[in-house]
Parts: sequence; C-alpha cells; structure tokens
Amino acid sequence: MDFRTTVERAQLLKQLHAQYQPLVLPTVWDVWSARTAAGAGFPALTIGSHPLADSRGAEDQEGQTFEEVLAAVRPIIAAVDVPVSVDLEAGYGQEPADLIAGLTEAGGVGLNIEDTVHSEGGRVRSTQEHASYIAGLRKAADDAGIPVWVNGRTDLFLHAEDASGVLDEAIERLRALEQAGADSVYPVRIQDDDDLLAAVVGAVSVPVNTTAHPVKHDLERFRRLGVGRITYGPLLQFAMTDTMKDMLGPWTP
Repeated sequence: MDFRTTVERAQLLKQLHAQYQPLVLPTVWDVWSARTAAGAGFPALTIGSHPLADSRGAEDQEGQTFEEVLAAVRPIIAAVDVPVSVDLEAGYGQEPADLIAGLTEAGGVGLNIEDTVHSEGGRVRSTQEHASYIAGLRKAADDAGIPVWVNGRTDLFLHAEDASGVLDEAIERLRALEQAGADSVYPVRIQDDDDLLAAVVGAVSVPVNTTAHPVKHDLERFRRLGVGRITYGPLLQFAMTDTMKDMLGPWTP
C-alpha cells in the first residue's frame, strides 16, 4: 500500500473514533472474514492476535514472530478498502520504531499493544515501562508522518483474583498510557462489570475499548456506559465456531 493511502486511512480511523460512540471494530483473521465484515457495512476493522493465530495453526500469546504476523496481515489489509488496526500483542520484542515501520509498511493504521510480555514468561510490564513503550510508538508514528491509532491495553484486571481490588492501579496505568500518547485504552476482562467499566470511562479522557461478544452482549448497554470503542477479540470467531458446529451437527456420521 502506498504512503498516501496509508496516511488517508489513518486519518479516517481517527475521524471514525470521533464520529461513532462507540466505534465497533469487528475482529477479523483472514481475507474472507475481513471482506465479510466490510461488506456488512463496518467502516473499519481490527485483526486479532488470537483468531489470527488459530486460523494459521499457531499459538496465541506471541506464538508467531513479528515477520510471520506481518506476512499474514498484509493480504488481509490489502483485500479491503477500510482502515485496519492490528493486535500486535506485546510487540514481539521489537523496538517501537520497528513495530510502527513494519505495521505501516503492511498498510496497518492502528495497533493494540498489551502489557503482558509472553516472550518473557508472561511477566507484566510496570506502569512506567508500558507507558514508555507507548510513548515510543507515538513518537515513531509521528516521525513517520502517519497518525497511527494506538490502543493501549492493560491486563491488570485479567490477572487479578479480585478485579475491583486493582481498580486504582489500573486507572493509574491507563492514565499514564493516555499521557504517553495512547489514543484509546483497553482494560481487558471487565466487559461484564458495569461499575468497573463506568469507573474506567470516567477516569480517562480518551475512548475506552471493551471486548464484546457479538451475540451475548448489547451495543446499547456499552453506549450507555460511555464506552468509546468495541472489539470482539476472539469472541466473533468463537461464536462462528459454535454456529458452524450446530449447522454441521445433523450431518455428522
């Protein structure tokens, strides 16, 4: 994809976040799912690491190299005429500038970056370390002249036995990510807790991303809670797997 088109798609992705409350980004994993979602009318998409790995027979949690991920997402991005964001897990050990260069060369105009470093035993970055990485991504994107949308994810709720017990720490981290240049923040695993979602939404000034199940969750509920961005993670692929099994069941021997 040429530089001008990449910049235009990045600018459009930013506009869409302002236009839609919330902006729903269906999480896709191959050319077929991307074309299907775009054909259904969605103005932007995201590629999820978990469904992408499943579709390729690989492991999630950085079971693929950065080069393998880029090779997989390039034809997906090229197959649609809408902006595409890519889940890049914890960065595959790449420096921020190299991550941005690889993403944008492939035509990606947004990214999701998490604080669980799977290549290092699943350790969780400190608030300062994760914020510094986000700041590096922001600077690299600015230097490249491409307004890449950076979605800063934290797994603090995911790893906690009591999610409410880490609320203050999570808010401190999400605010640090915002200050470092994240365009949106993504507290994972609180999509079913109204109080925690509302608390996070009220604590930051950038859009808050939540995971949603396309059948079990309700868009209007997330809108009432002030959620600014919705992605499906692996849940769309899971839902389609369940439906496919139901359809095929009567035909099994």
